[in-house]
Amino acid sequence: MKLHELSPAAGSAKESFRKGRGHGSGNGKTAGKGHKGQNARSGGGVRPGFEGGQIPLYRRLPKRGFTNDMFKKEYAIINVELLNDLFNDGDTVSIETLLEQGIVKKELCGLKVLGRGEITKKLTVKAAIFSGSAKEKIEAAGGKAEVI
Repeated sequence: MKLHELSPAAGSAKESFRKGRGHGSGNGKTAGKGHKGQNARSGGGVRPGFEGGQIPLYRRLPKRGFTNDMFKKEYAIINVELLNDLFNDGDTVSIETLLEQGIVKKELCGLKVLGRGEITKKLTVKAAIFSGSAKEKIEAAGGKAEVI
């Protein structure tokens, strides 16, 4: 196979259609834009949400409720079952070690440890937040849950 022999799969590539090339093409003269009017002009058309001068829907509806998005805290989340699989006895687990190993992609507001699964290894876990069950499981296995 050579470069000049390559072609797209049948039906995947659509031929481009040239508008305004005579009435024999089936799309000549006004090129499918009709006669005159705003949409026939170059640069014509209206912005999204425009309703011909009528107050648009997004302005007619009342603003309701409250959002705390600016101050919301998002945490990098990990479960204790994953800690059990990835670390050895006596290891220290922190957001930095998880970032190095690629388990957590971003630091965000810190690490949050949740309690899904079981843990049998004695680990020192440093995190911003622990769920109640996660803290119990880590300490029951002989480890330490340190809030930083």
